[in-house]
Amino acid sequence: MKGLTEAEIRSLPATIDLVTAGRVFGVGRTKAYQLARTGDFPCRVLRVGRNYRVATADLITALGLNQGLNSGLKPGSVRGRECACVDRPGPGGQPAPQENV
Repeated sequence: MKGLTEAEIRSLPATIDLVTAGRVFGVGRTKAYQLARTGDFPCRVLRVGRNYRVATADLITALGLNQGLNSGLKPGSVRGRECACVDRPGPGGQPAPQENV
């Protein structure tokens, strides 16, 4: 089992299979599935039908590789530009509905 470099991790697609995510953490297939079933995998695991998927963004966060990427940005901004989706009043001054992700 070969681990992945930081560059390889950052180039992964939006979601990856559980075995690939396990490789990143240095665990094999059997252990990765065991951790996912018990809820002990080091990051969030998504169940899609009969498959387990891991969001690469969650993987990067669990590894601490996202630190410093957004330094200097305030909440609700993207690359220095404000997002219209964060705590903005909706029509008539009512709070905008929050989306659960």
